Amino acid sequence: MEKVFRSKGVDLEALEGAIRSAVLAAGARVLESLLYEIGRGRRQGGVTCECGCRMESRGVKPKEVLTILGPVVWSRSMFRCPSCKKTRYPGDEELDISGTSRSPGLRRMMARAGSRGPFKEGSEDLLVYAGVKVSAKDVERVAEKIGEDMERWSGRERERVVDHCSLDAPEESIPIMYVSYDGTGVPMTRSEVAGRRGKQPDGSARTREVKLGCVFTQSATGSEGFAMRDPESTSFVGAIESSDEFGWRMYGEALRRGLNRADKVVVIGDGARWIKTVADTHFPDAVVIIDLYHAREHVAGLCKLLFCADGKNEKLHRERWWTYLDEGNVEIIIGQARKTLGASRKNRKEVLQEIGYLEKNKEKMRYAKLRAEGLFVGSGVVEAGCKSIIGQRLKQSGMEWTVRGANSIIALRCMIKSDRMEDYWENRAA
Repeated sequence: MEKVFRSKGVDLEALEGAIRSAVLAAGARVLESLLYEIGRGRRQGGVTCECGCRMESRGVKPKEVLTILGPVVWSRSMFRCPSCKKTRYPGDEELDISGTSRSPGLRRMMARAGSRGPFKEGSEDLLVYAGVKVSAKDVERVAEKIGEDMERWSGRERERVVDHCSLDAPEESIPIMYVSYDGTGVPMTRSEVAGRRGKQPDGSARTREVKLGCVFTQSATGSEGFAMRDPESTSFVGAIESSDEFGWRMYGEALRRGLNRADKVVVIGDGARWIKTVADTHFPDAVVIIDLYHAREHVAGLCKLLFCADGKNEKLHRERWWTYLDEGNVEIIIGQARKTLGASRKNRKEVLQEIGYLEKNKEKMRYAKLRAEGLFVGSGVVEAGCKSIIGQRLKQSGMEWTVRGANSIIALRCMIKSDRMEDYWENRAA
């Protein structure tokens, strides 16, 4: 052996691959032998059908199961109902492989691979990293199936939380809880956008809006008085759905995280109507803050409308008004904008709309005061989530989604990003 390794012609990578394949194959045979007796034999109390009848044994049936070690043959007893003719495999139920030929461990790996990037890449990664050969379509089916299961599981949990306003949470109070949410478009198949209005030149839509929300907490400020997010305190929820449905989703997540124990609740978002409606409906006592970045965008847009023919003056006013905005002096911006606005302006309507936005939301833009209270004034956490959870996976070049497929992957990615994969996996049958 030593002489072989000293040889110049040895392909170490090939040796590694061959040994790994042999080890996995040996492990698969060991696993197969361990499972041999589990699925067969007389069952205490018998097997009962859903219709209530006692089922009859119909012998042992083999099934090939793909595991993280490779394929194994699994033989288990089959039972059939003499009344409705339905069949059951109690052994499959015990091993959590009913209706599937893939082990729980492999399904988890496939779900994670499918959540991270294109399904073809997930298939290739599983082969390279784990020596498991599955097709891109297999990765897609498993990832979407588990995402759908996660959505159902979290939905049941949300219903329990909303009904009981808690989830066995500890009684410690939460100094500050933040609730932040936003929307981002995802490219869809033609059938999913047919007849919908959008931003295409012809007025049609190419995308559907994903509503994404996050909840995080704050217990302290930094040495300079700036807000500090509690480590590992952020959880995410999201879906393509109506604002009413999303409002309950967001409210349920806040309750799960301890909304009723929060000393102060802060909602951060832009000034979109649906964002305001969710805040008014589900978080009526919260401090509502218009995200500083969005407020600056509106001020910049106002400057462009007022000084479009004078770039230097536009820049001068933008920087000056941004300073007023940081100080929370929104009335100064509004007053100066009104003085600049002439009665004969062609874009008068657009200017008044921007001024109206500032006027309507000025009490939510007292940024100097809010910072002095040690609060966050930006929605950077949820905006980063829109990029990392939604954009990096669902908005890659050439991608088109169905609502069902997109929502399943969104549920999967939110669960992983919220570090709740183990919670789901251990309690998914509940």
